Amino acid sequence: PSKRSQTASSLEDTGPLSGIRKLQTKQKMMVRSKGVISLCLAVCIALCTHHQCNASASSSAAKLESAEALEEAMTKMKEKKGFRGRKEARKANIEAREKYVELKQAGVDSVSNTKESIAIRAYEMRKKKKKFILKKEKSLSAVLFPGVSPVEYERGELVPIFAELVESHKTQVPYSYYSRSLPFCPRPNPAHARKAKRKNLGAKLQGARTELSPYDLTVLEDTPCTAICEVPLRADSRQLAYLVKLILRQYRVHLTLDSLPVLVKNPAMNYAARGFPVGFTTPPANGMGPPDMHVYNHLAFTISYLKDSDSDEPDGSVRITGFDAHPISIQHEGHVGESVTTCTGSSYPQNNPRTFMTLSDTGTSNIIYSYEIKWVESDVAWSDRWDIYLLGGVNNDAIYLSMINSLMMTLFLAAVVFVIMVRTLRKDLAIYNDLELDLTEEDGQEESGWKLVHGDVFRPPSTSPLLLSVAVGTGAQIGTSVSITLIFAILKIVNPMNKGAMLSAIIFLYVLSGSVGGFVSARLYKVCDATEWKLNAVATAVALPAFLTGMFIILNIFLGIAGAATSVSIFTIIGVFLLWTCVSVPLVFVGSYFGFRAGKLEVSTKTNQIARFIPEKNFARRSIATLALSGIVPYVNMIVEFAVIMNAIWLNHFYYTMGFLFVSILCVTISCIAINIVTCYVQLCGEDHRWWWKSFLNGASAGFFIFLHSIWFLSHRLQLVGMLPVVVYMTYMSMISLCFALYCGSLSFISCFWFTRKIYGALKVD
Repeated sequence: PSKRSQTASSLEDTGPLSGIRKLQTKQKMMVRSKGVISLCLAVCIALCTHHQCNASASSSAAKLESAEALEEAMTKMKEKKGFRGRKEARKANIEAREKYVELKQAGVDSVSNTKESIAIRAYEMRKKKKKFILKKEKSLSAVLFPGVSPVEYERGELVPIFAELVESHKTQVPYSYYSRSLPFCPRPNPAHARKAKRKNLGAKLQGARTELSPYDLTVLEDTPCTAICEVPLRADSRQLAYLVKLILRQYRVHLTLDSLPVLVKNPAMNYAARGFPVGFTTPPANGMGPPDMHVYNHLAFTISYLKDSDSDEPDGSVRITGFDAHPISIQHEGHVGESVTTCTGSSYPQNNPRTFMTLSDTGTSNIIYSYEIKWVESDVAWSDRWDIYLLGGVNNDAIYLSMINSLMMTLFLAAVVFVIMVRTLRKDLAIYNDLELDLTEEDGQEESGWKLVHGDVFRPPSTSPLLLSVAVGTGAQIGTSVSITLIFAILKIVNPMNKGAMLSAIIFLYVLSGSVGGFVSARLYKVCDATEWKLNAVATAVALPAFLTGMFIILNIFLGIAGAATSVSIFTIIGVFLLWTCVSVPLVFVGSYFGFRAGKLEVSTKTNQIARFIPEKNFARRSIATLALSGIVPYVNMIVEFAVIMNAIWLNHFYYTMGFLFVSILCVTISCIAINIVTCYVQLCGEDHRWWWKSFLNGASAGFFIFLHSIWFLSHRLQLVGMLPVVVYMTYMSMISLCFALYCGSLSFISCFWFTRKIYGALKVD
């Protein structure tokens, strides 16, 4: 029996049952080991979490302490005055710089609404809050919107969110939010909708459209996920094609709340941009073919507010200090009006690649638009709510250096003109008037050319004196309107942040300055021994407006065909035409009447019957050299300011430094006058008496350099897609370059005419 049992046990150990038992034993051991490992991992995670919580708490406390120290140092910088105060302010500036560096090294961003981020923004924006001349600190809201007081909102009050344009930096063809070509929600019910904001003439010409959005906002009441509308899109529909184009060309939707543009923030990237994108693209699933198109159909709004400090009630009035949106793409389930399971009071949509709202190119895409609103109390003051919108803008230090450079160049040119007027001309006049001066023969020959043309220097131009007088008068009219507009902007009568109001002011002041253009044109035309003052008045009143209006109407036809929001209605064009014919033309006739009625400008020399022969010119006196020199000097004087203006016009940046612009225009004016007087003197020394048209063209060449700069800006800064955006850009830049050329050409001619009258009036001629 014992042998039999041993034999049976040996068979069990080597048989199929033994393998099953060993496998079960291994599984039990693995389960036990997994339990031990899981327990160890849980303990490690708990210890690490505790350590990280302590570290994050300590780092948060350190960041908060640095932020408070930064605010205290900046307060000292503002309050200290006098000699000792300046010394303490420098120490406070150094301390503030150190705390700012500490916060940046700790990873604090500049776009959040935390106390640390607010302190960083205040430090970065401290230079932009200064007035132009005085070193007094002001809030940015007072600089951008002088005289505007905050609006107080009560709990439960309905506040409208306005929809503006849908535009992109890659095209200059914006669309209206409620355009028929775009698959967005329809307009709200007119019975419940508030009226849109009124538009002035400049806003209508720019195509600015502000309409009520479909989003309902109630003060201090959070709104859960709410479905607004459902838009079906077929694969062959026009709306789907437009939506794909908007996504590919990176169009963004712009909304405003309490005059604040909507912001899309990314604190991790320290990034904030106005407007939310229409959609985005992802690589195709199979890795081949066109990218997949996804649309942002859900918006998570975050409204930051500040309670009224004067009110002790918990439900007191509040001020809106921030308007943020987080766009989300989600494929909603259900239908609007029945049940949308992915958009309920307890659901919070998130961006998930598995649930993106993908546009179908084969069937029908049902887009359900939804939104949610959350109110968050913030420490941002109402006066500082615009700080985040100007982050990363133009550097004020660069503008200061540019202004100093322009002033130095202007002073140098003024000194050169002074030397010519006081020293060189005095010697010339002494020689020509037979005074006894101890000058060498070489010096006398070197500077003895300009007297020889005294009998031809005031000979009227043989080529179209009417066109010359009209161009000079129009340039004077442009200069008058722009100068008055800048003065109004500096005095805060016109707000430069409102581009429509600025354009309206320029148009109205140009119309009202028609008498200036007519007077200058008539006076010059009378010097040319012309008598047809009515023809001159009509040409002055019609030439530039008709040319610009013709270009604008042709461009407007193409924009209307493309369905752009910037296409102007026929009623606006009729209004501009009536403004021109009923106001500008009569004023031009009034100025022209008084200009011809005044006496003729007398000159000191008589004009010979036969024109003098003009000798061969050297390189310095050739037309190309003088054109290049006379045009590039005014252009260089304002190149930095012009670049900032280009960013404001075409890249939708904010521009409010009208004081700097006024100084730049003043430097351009003085340098244009000075350099053209020098070139006119050099031309007269070369015995060339045909200075009339050349003096105007020398100054007008600055507009050519502006046009070249616009071409460079198009190729290096803009990434326009399509032919129509390029046509729009080149058309408007041609208008701007032409107006700048007329202004500089008019300055050049008037200054050269005054210069020649002065020097030949002091000359004794038999």
